[in-house]
This record gives sequence, structure tokens and C-alpha cells, in this order.
Amino acid sequence: MTIKKTLLASVIGAAMTSAALAPAAQAETTLRMAYDADPVSLDIHEQLSGGILQLSHMTFDPLVRWTKDLEIEPRLATDWERVDDTTLRMNLREGVEFHSGNAFTAEDVVWTIERLKRSPDFKAIFEPIEGASAVDEHTVEIKTKKPYPLLLNLATYIFPMDSQFYSGEDSDGDPKDEIVKNGNSYASRHLSGTGPYEVTDRQQGVRVAFERNDDYWDEQSPGNVDKIVLKPISENATRVAALLSGDVDFIAPVPPNDLERVREDDNAKLVTMSGTRIILFHMNQERVEAFQDPRVRQAFAYAINQEGIADRLMKGFATPAAQLSPEGYAGHNDGLEPRYDLEKAKQLMAEAGYEDGFEITMMAPNNRYVNDAKIAQAVAAMLARINVKVDLKTLPKAQYWGEYDDRVADMMMIGWHADTEDSANFHEYLTACPDLDSGAGQYNAGNYCNPEVDKLVSEANLELDQQKRAEMLQQMEQTLYDEAAFIPLHWQDLAWAADTNVDLEPIVNVMNFPYLGDLVVEEED
Repeated sequence: MTIKKTLLASVIGAAMTSAALAPAAQAETTLRMAYDADPVSLDIHEQLSGGILQLSHMTFDPLVRWTKDLEIEPRLATDWERVDDTTLRMNLREGVEFHSGNAFTAEDVVWTIERLKRSPDFKAIFEPIEGASAVDEHTVEIKTKKPYPLLLNLATYIFPMDSQFYSGEDSDGDPKDEIVKNGNSYASRHLSGTGPYEVTDRQQGVRVAFERNDDYWDEQSPGNVDKIVLKPISENATRVAALLSGDVDFIAPVPPNDLERVREDDNAKLVTMSGTRIILFHMNQERVEAFQDPRVRQAFAYAINQEGIADRLMKGFATPAAQLSPEGYAGHNDGLEPRYDLEKAKQLMAEAGYEDGFEITMMAPNNRYVNDAKIAQAVAAMLARINVKVDLKTLPKAQYWGEYDDRVADMMMIGWHADTEDSANFHEYLTACPDLDSGAGQYNAGNYCNPEVDKLVSEANLELDQQKRAEMLQQMEQTLYDEAAFIPLHWQDLAWAADTNVDLEPIVNVMNFPYLGDLVVEEED
């Protein structure tokens, strides 16, 4: 018995000594973040929106992506070459696995491109693509119908999906790869990507939990965040208060009214950036006969004080807009300026026979864009000065997009960032003649249609001479301005804020897709 006790004591003592000498297990790093809304779906092809693309960069990887300097860098594609004017060959990264454990191959890229081409939201920008083919397990060729100058830009949209995971039928007998807009599908509830994070829990409108992918291929990534908990907080003041009180570590967006408050707080850091997202209103010509008269549309454009909205509501945190393309884009037309002139607006209404005005409905989100509901209220008040009575309704983002798709109001707000970083993308989605088959004008809630502009943009998309192409796109902007195809408001600036130990600057960008997989959170002192 004595021997046994002595032996046991020796074993325990040795174990305690080993434990003392071994390095302590590193504590997990959890980022608590609050956005104004959570993703409407887990299906990254269901909706073309900032929220879905942010989710895509967390849970999937694109073939290539933009750097902060708007250069293209490799991701799942390691290198590429032009085979001819219509064919791009890409070599794919080897040894990559999806969250399911399935191996990533060229077949997944082919499958994903085919799915994008039938997505209601994405098929318009993928219309130039003839198709894709797997040369071998890790080589893919993407072929366009005609020479297309933006193919590499378009590849930033291609986040290869797990074709095996999404194939077959679910328990209800529905195809797992089915795309259901604002509905309930297998892909909207299940996710398998190659990205740095996996979704571990999702309660729509409450929280989304992510956990680091232990088998993530990018061993060069500096990211050290093990878990992320995303909580949607739509109310601006509440979201800012959550950061400053320490309840969350990272928030976006930061409303203009709170920029100084955050900047002056010793426990928070603020990062701001000029933005390229246009905020605008559509005027539905199919719902309101008066909107078919360009003089009425022009009157509405003259009635809106963009500079007043940017200065007073946005506190200077926006750039007043007269066109879709921000400065630096090929189509930006230097000759176009905001045209607020109330007397001119009244004159045009009288010329069109609407001096006494008319009534319209208006709808806007209240948690998607910075100060969206307040902006809508201001626009409604400005239109009242030309005797237009506005019945305004604002909705949370999750409910708004279904109403937007159904075009339920006479004027509807939308914001758009051209993720190809090109002017043509704005027109293809926002002002092109709506076409369900091609997907053109997918978000054109004004039903504006000018076939000559469509033809001009189509020709620009085939033009390899960049100077000629820029001139064509600037003519597009001039025509849209002259015809008052929509009501431009401003380009929304960007702002993020975080705890001082969260290294935000390297991972945020003008696209507003923070590369959270590369985020570093430093240890607290």
C-alpha cells in the first residue's frame, strides 16, 4: 500500500510539474460586432447587396479580390492568362477544402458560374459570359461571348460554392441549389464555403455566430480572431452606445451625428473613407403617368436640395451627386452638377400641366443606408414645395427588399456600389430597360427605358480602347441626367469604429467588404 501511494504521488507530482512548465493554452479571441442589419440569407446568389457580399468574404473566397488600392490580387485563382480575346484561363489553388470537407476543384468554379448565370440578381452582369469549362482538376477556362474588358473585375464576384454540398434534393424534395428570392430554401439556410469562417448559429434578426475555419488554406493571413458574433442593431444611437460602453468591439456604419463623439472617446478608434455608393430615388413610370413626362422628372430633380441633405443631414459625410459615377470612374462626367432650383422646378411642373401637383407613395428602408429614413423624410418635405403630397413608409431592411422587388411604391430608395468598380454596372442594374430574361434593370424600380442608352453601354462593354470607352460611358451619364432618369442624392461616405485593440485600418476598403479573415485583435494591456 505504501508503495502504491508513493508511486501515485510521484505520478501526480510529475504531472503538476509538466503542467507548470507547459505554455498556457491561448485564450480564444472573440469579436463582438454590430452592423445595422444582418444578412437576409445564407445563399450568396439570392441577393446582390452589400450585406450578402460582406457575408461572402467571411465564409467563402473569391477567385480574385480587390486590394485597398483597387488592384486585383489572387485568392482561389493563383494566376491567369488570356488565351485569346474571349478566353481567360485561371490556375486554381490546390489543397483547398470546403467547410464540408469536400475538395475544391475546377468543377466547383464551373458549377458556380452556371448558377450565377441563372440568379435573378447576378445574371445581368454575367450575361457577357458564354460559359466555363474545367481543363483539369485545378485549371478553368472562362469564355465570353465577345471581347469583354472587365472579365477580371467580374471574377471578384465569383465565390466558388461547394457543388457536392449543394447538389441533390433536401428533405422536402426541393433542389438544394434552388435560388428563392426572399424565401426559404436549402441554400438560404445552409452554407459550405472555403472562407475563413463557418456559420455555427443563425437567428434571423437576432444574431449570427461564426467560428474560425481550422483548415483555412490561407496560412499567410495575419487574422487571429477565433469567433465572431454579429448582432444587428438598427438604431444608430444604440449601436454607437454599445461600442462606447464596451458591449461590442466593432460597429458599422457610424452615423454622421456621432463621428466626433466616437473620435473623441479614448477607448474607441474611428476609420473613415470617401465612398462610391450612390444613394438615389427611382420614379416609377408604370405606376405614375406623370413620371412618363421628362419635365415632371426634371422638376423633381430640381426640387431636391442634394447639398442641403449632405450638409445638414449627413453632416458633410457625403458628396452631393448629379450622376451615378463617382469621381475616378470611367463614366464620371465633370460637366454634371446638382441642379437644385425650386423656381425652375415649379415652372416645369406648370409647363407639364401639374402646377397643383399630385399625390404619390414613397418607400425607403430605415436601417440599410446612413440616415436613410431621415433622408426620405427630407425628400418628401422638399417635394411638398412643388405641391406633391407624399405618403411615406419606411421599413427595416429585411422587409424592404421584398417590397422593392415587387415595386410597391411610386418612389423607392436604393443605394448602389458598382462592385466591378465600373460605371457600366450602375446602368446595367439601375437604369437599363428591365428584362426578366437577361436580368437587365434588375433594380430599376423606375421602369425608365432608353434603348439607345442600353445600346451605348453594350458597345462600351466591348470597347477595349479605354479612352473611347470612357467617352461612351460619360455620354451615358449625360443622357440619364438630361432625361432625369432618377433622382441622385449623394455618394455615401464610409465609417467604421472599434475598440482600440482592434486593428481596423488594414481590413476595411472602399467596397465596404471588410476582410475580417485578416483582422488582428491585439491583446489588452
